[in-house]
Amino acid sequence: MNVNKQFDAIVVGAGPSGNAAAYTLAKAGLKVLQIERGEYPGSKNVQGAILYADALERIIPDFREDAPLERHIIEQRMWVLDDESFVGSHFRSEDYNKPPYNRYTIIRAQFDKWFSAKVREAGALLICETTVQSLIMDGDKVVGVRCDREAGDVFADVVILADGVNSTLARKAGFHGEIKAGNVALAVKEIHFMPEELIQQRFNIKGDEGVVIEMVGKITDGMMGTGFLYTNKDSITLGIGCMLSDFKKNENKTSPYQLLEQMKRHPSVAPLIQGGEMKEYCAHLIPEGGFFAIPKVYGHGWMIVGDSGGFVNAVHREGSNLAMTTGRLAAETIIHAKAAGKPMVESTLKAYQKALDESFVMKDLKKYRDMPKVFHENPQFFTTYPELLNRAARTMVTVDNIDKKTKEREIFSSFKTARSFTGLVGDAFKLWRAFR
Repeated sequence: MNVNKQFDAIVVGAGPSGNAAAYTLAKAGLKVLQIERGEYPGSKNVQGAILYADALERIIPDFREDAPLERHIIEQRMWVLDDESFVGSHFRSEDYNKPPYNRYTIIRAQFDKWFSAKVREAGALLICETTVQSLIMDGDKVVGVRCDREAGDVFADVVILADGVNSTLARKAGFHGEIKAGNVALAVKEIHFMPEELIQQRFNIKGDEGVVIEMVGKITDGMMGTGFLYTNKDSITLGIGCMLSDFKKNENKTSPYQLLEQMKRHPSVAPLIQGGEMKEYCAHLIPEGGFFAIPKVYGHGWMIVGDSGGFVNAVHREGSNLAMTTGRLAAETIIHAKAAGKPMVESTLKAYQKALDESFVMKDLKKYRDMPKVFHENPQFFTTYPELLNRAARTMVTVDNIDKKTKEREIFSSFKTARSFTGLVGDAFKLWRAFR
């Protein structure tokens, strides 16, 4: 491993959080080494994703000039599905059709490679196809990393761990334990390719406009999870994910792939992907334990960012913005400490936690801190209520010889029969508590 052995910082991982950290550090003139185990950044990510512009704009203000962006999102749909139908809401705004655009769909393989090129342009050294086997310790302080190469020990003042869900390095070093199955979702995705004109026709869009659909209900087979679909330039990304703990105890033994196949056959989803050619499929873990599942993210000579720290807002399906923001805040903490001549010890790096607490990242996660527990313990939100809501909508929309007052009484009776009045009040309180 023919590199200079001492750096200001080593960043492990070249996803959005690692690239955000490495770019910010290198742009400030620090000597940065970034290590990626894949063949190149993005090589492990074939799937599409959502990019939140504000988070990246704070790092690379002019990113829109050359970033590989698919479509800017002008419409958000929310569906609650039973087996045959959905009740939903749409928000579509021409404000989102005016630059600078707020959100984009991207293909991660292309985007990560572009972001990495920006990191290298800023002056960081990137080494790929290299696995960091362990952290090098001097007492209780991290002083470097040990790689799977000859003479693979490399040293730095601080190491940033951006090595993905359930960070192996953090666990080996004892910074946190094994991630619990109830705190992580297993998601499967497919990309279906079809002509650009067909996508525009089916989703009532033009040019580079895009649509996102988020789904909840019977499609998860009683498990805690969601489905999603969004438009790329000449493809559609769709997928579904549920908590790993639910897959383990699911009575029907439904596999993630079976869930995806069932979702694709749903009468509301099938017409949107009809005629598409499925070329890419992947599965990945998403940390969705929320506020209470976030481990300590700093210590003597080390920091944790992105998925490695569990920074995902599952309620709003936000991940890339939290990843890039945590990477940037970690880097800014180091930059400020360097400028002040402070050592990279726990008391110095504690400023990272303060910056997190003052940002939207921890404020949002704290707001929804009870959500995982509430939904884990109340599967009726994914089974009974989707059925009741769709049945109620069907009853009211159907035009027959029954008056509307009778229909309303029938709907209310069906809700009380399914959950009882006490159960309905209790469920309403649980939802209020989860989203307050």
